[in-house]
Amino acid sequence: MASSAPLLSFAASPLVAGPIGPPPRRRPCSHAPVDRLDRCNRTRQFRFARCIMPILIYQGANNRMKHMSRQDDVGGDLLARGVKLRQLALLVAVERSGQLGRAAGIMHMTQPAASRMLADLERLFGTALTQRHSRGVSLTPAGQRLAERARSMLRDLDLAGREVQAIGRGQVGQVRLGSVSGPSLDLVLPVVRGLERAEPLMRVIIKVDSSDRLAAALLAGELDLYLGRIPERLDPAPFEQTPVGPEPLALVVRRGHALDRPDCTLADCLAFDWVMQPAGSVLHGTVARYLDQRGLDLPRTVIATGSIMLTLAFARQSQAVGVISAAAARQFADFPGAPLVLLPVAEDLNVAAYSLVTLRGQLSNPAVAAFMAVLRTELDLRRG
Repeated sequence: MASSAPLLSFAASPLVAGPIGPPPRRRPCSHAPVDRLDRCNRTRQFRFARCIMPILIYQGANNRMKHMSRQDDVGGDLLARGVKLRQLALLVAVERSGQLGRAAGIMHMTQPAASRMLADLERLFGTALTQRHSRGVSLTPAGQRLAERARSMLRDLDLAGREVQAIGRGQVGQVRLGSVSGPSLDLVLPVVRGLERAEPLMRVIIKVDSSDRLAAALLAGELDLYLGRIPERLDPAPFEQTPVGPEPLALVVRRGHALDRPDCTLADCLAFDWVMQPAGSVLHGTVARYLDQRGLDLPRTVIATGSIMLTLAFARQSQAVGVISAAAARQFADFPGAPLVLLPVAEDLNVAAYSLVTLRGQLSNPAVAAFMAVLRTELDLRRG
């Protein structure tokens, strides 16, 4: 009786990598030749390899594609892990307010809920984003970077929402413009009139305030641009500015005031109360430096307000001297019988040149682009 030939091991086959395992051994028939058994074993191995190899190749390629997708689509990975816009908005609110309770109020939620939401966000990112201290809560360097990115993303999302709503209403869009008092009367009015002719469906929302508040509103995404100055206390890196021109100031009093005379001097005005923007504002600092350069001090009483109307009301109904932009003063004092008069003093008192200020890298919607085009046309006409 001939001895049976050794069966081939499938693991040793050069066609398949890895110990897949041999097919079930069958007892050879006593009447089957040895070479026939060998051919049968080889045939079974080849058929098995031909079936399994495409599956192994497909699985390997699929795993590589999944790995590349995770590397290229980090944002999708974060969303898949559960990062929510509300969590990012809360982080931005914490950065702005410095208080967890105040940030929770901004988000219309309770403080415990806000604390849990921040903890969930830190767990998703695997690092601390906030740190508590005696004055409240602040962001870690990682939290600051995430808040910066989140603020930009939320601002763009808000812009997209407003554009979609405007398109749905058949409007070109809207422009949220901020301006200090001088340009609001001297420049914004003619530009808006020009826009009414060029884009009758466009809506312009104007906020008149100090440069400090306008810059804060721009950073918070409440404005698209403003005409004013970048406050010295702020880092200018996030802003882009296009210089426009100086803003002259004027001193006004009610008609019939003791200072309402041709020989009035700046020193005479210091005997009365003054009404102007509060300390820390650009206007207040400009006036203080102007007086100091002439060896004069601020009046003993300075009524601080950022409201032009309140300044005019004080000047009209009391003995106070109002300090406002010359453009605003001319609207109420530069005509016969006006309730206020411009004093013939400090005619070279100018706030530093104001600029058109936008956020660096901010996407411009069609309405803002149209406004900028009309504004630049108006500026070119004035310079020409």
